[in-house]
Amino acid sequence: MSIVIVGGHDCMVCQYKKICKSYNCKAKVFTQMSAKLGSQIGKPDLIILFTNTVSHKMAKCAVAEAKKSNAQIVRCHTSSGSALSEILENVCLA
Repeated sequence: MSIVIVGGHDCMVCQYKKICKSYNCKAKVFTQMSAKLGSQIGKPDLIILFTNTVSHKMAKCAVAEAKKSNAQIVRCHTSSGSALSEILENVCLA
């Protein structure tokens, strides 16, 4: 399963990827807005939005890409590793 994480903390990027790998998921993490974010997202199965640490512009871009690629969106207010684990548990193991 391919996952895109939008938002979160810069220092947690490696941790996010490690958690996703433990659930057999491939992850891209975007903590900062890049010029071509829309084209970098691609066509993931799941987009996780950490709403507390993401700008409105990044969130709108991620939602637009999710609609294009018919990806599932999960919004979470906290951007902790345990919150990510809980999301992946509900999505991947359900």
